Amino acid sequence: MRALITGGSGFIGSHLADALLERGDEVAVVDNFFTGKQENLAEAIAGGAELHVEDITDERAMARVLEETRPEVVFHLAAQPHVTRSVNDPVLDLRSNVEGTIKLLEMARGAHPFKIAFASTGGAIYGEGEGRDLPLDEDAECVPYSPYAQSKMAAELYLELYRRLYGVESVALRLANIYGPRQDPYGEAGVIAIFSAALHEGRQPTVFGTGEQTRDYTYVADVVRAFLAAADSGAAGTYNVGTGVETTVLELGERLGPLCGTPFEPNFEPSRPGEVQRISLSPERARAALGWSPQLDLQAGLTETAASFAVPVE
Repeated sequence: MRALITGGSGFIGSHLADALLERGDEVAVVDNFFTGKQENLAEAIAGGAELHVEDITDERAMARVLEETRPEVVFHLAAQPHVTRSVNDPVLDLRSNVEGTIKLLEMARGAHPFKIAFASTGGAIYGEGEGRDLPLDEDAECVPYSPYAQSKMAAELYLELYRRLYGVESVALRLANIYGPRQDPYGEAGVIAIFSAALHEGRQPTVFGTGEQTRDYTYVADVVRAFLAAADSGAAGTYNVGTGVETTVLELGERLGPLCGTPFEPNFEPSRPGEVQRISLSPERARAALGWSPQLDLQAGLTETAASFAVPVE
């Protein structure tokens, strides 16, 4: 398969590139390095992946990349991923997450059509899970709490529109809270990476709110398998990618402390706008349609992730 990954230098995209190459696919990556890191792609580039440093909203550049690579599937992961940034600058969020997706859809109905496997969000698009029957399935009402979540929902609707109007093949994966090696430990999102780095470096981790808020934490290798299953299948529509299990932020810290060799003694700060208190996603539709289900349990995933952020001994 010829595959193009937008946002391929990011946390999830770089793992996806590695997996595609490992199974013998042709891989190209397009990224502007707004949030991704070129070092994440070191293994993939050594394995034959092509890197195109472009912005997905640049129509001429993307048309050139698509003409050169002729992908059968585009894994569309490029996005502005931060909730707080989206609240502070919703127009930037719109341009990256909606405009970029529409431009890609326009190209997908051109002379060389391709399927789109889109990275949506399940951790934010459904809104607050408190008082609802968790885990939520794909038929649950979507009540976005942030411009980021709203932009992902808009992109999903455009995917469905282009499928109806033009027959563009697409599948959207609503990702839970993804974690694992290569996640940015100094950004806004990715609490497991943030805690792991802080504990290894002797810094005090920060917990926003009470720490009793829950998320559905899903390991990056399981997410990669979901993207591969979605691309290889004839499935269309929207699928949750999660475990269906809630875990509190404080429990994460308490588990990570022993793995990092440091007691978990957090500093508490006020809750951030746009964040929900409870969420978990049912994986049953993905299990039935894609043959996918999460494989790595949380403790094993935390062990792998904590080890990846250990400070090297000189």
